[in-house]
Amino acid sequence: MPTISISSLTKRFGKLTAVDGVSLSIEKGEIFGLLGPNGAGKTTLLSMLAVLMEPTSGDARVAGSDIRTQALAVRKSIGMVFQGGSLDNLLTARENLELHASLFAVPKELRARRIQEALELVELTDRADERAGNYSGGMKRRLEIARALLHHPQVLFLDEPTVGLDPQTREHIWAYIKKLAQAESMTIILTTHYMEEADLLCDRIALIDRGKIVQLDTPEGLKRQMGGDRVKLVCAKACGRQQLARMRKLPFIKSVAQEDGHLALVVLNAPKHLQKILAAVGVVEEVHVLPASLNDVFLQYTGHAIRNESAEDDAQAHWAAHR
Repeated sequence: MPTISISSLTKRFGKLTAVDGVSLSIEKGEIFGLLGPNGAGKTTLLSMLAVLMEPTSGDARVAGSDIRTQALAVRKSIGMVFQGGSLDNLLTARENLELHASLFAVPKELRARRIQEALELVELTDRADERAGNYSGGMKRRLEIARALLHHPQVLFLDEPTVGLDPQTREHIWAYIKKLAQAESMTIILTTHYMEEADLLCDRIALIDRGKIVQLDTPEGLKRQMGGDRVKLVCAKACGRQQLARMRKLPFIKSVAQEDGHLALVVLNAPKHLQKILAAVGVVEEVHVLPASLNDVFLQYTGHAIRNESAEDDAQAHWAAHR
């Protein structure tokens, strides 16, 4: 039985549909990614699963409990790290954890041990009695993860867990997430618009855009759907129609496009056929051969690259203001 099952889940804010009929199943111990631009519906979907927002229509079960009729049971079974900071900066790290343990009714005889284990997991033991307000952004993120784990949830929701962090800190957070999944057999759902984050961490990824899941597969499965390597050629002069037509007839070239002074090609086994391509093009100033990326797959299925839009954010702000 899936840990999370979602059926036709929809959320509308007035005329705007933030989540549009999403259906999927997520298994125990899986790291599942929702990859898409800001405004795609990722946070809204997570908020409904975490019973922070009521669906307009559709159903979902989290750890066996219905999000509409068993909200308390759902809350007990999940941990959540929000996109925005949610620590009390006037409390120490240990006090933040003690408050959370109390709110989630962790038995008193277990609290000290659970707090110590959580601090050790995120390597904050030596800073446990400092105010959270003195922590760096990365340390706060680690503390928020530790807090979400105190009551031993079956499901962990991570909403943009590394947004705004420097590259080194992001890699440390990724290591903690992978460690969690392996050590706890926990189901983890994370939202992100960082392609490398989804590629590195996730067992499966749902590409989400304008509230819909446009494709779902493993990271490698998604990239295989491109069917070739990307080749970028910066040419001495623009190619004519006849030249482009000849290139499109080559059996190993899947697509050719002329973009901003360069040629963009999708090529089967590009290293093997590169010499033939250069001979067909003529004088070339630069050659770039890149493996297919998740952004290429996203572009293929949506017609645009992952972008930063605020439609969902605006809709949620409207919802919050009129609650």
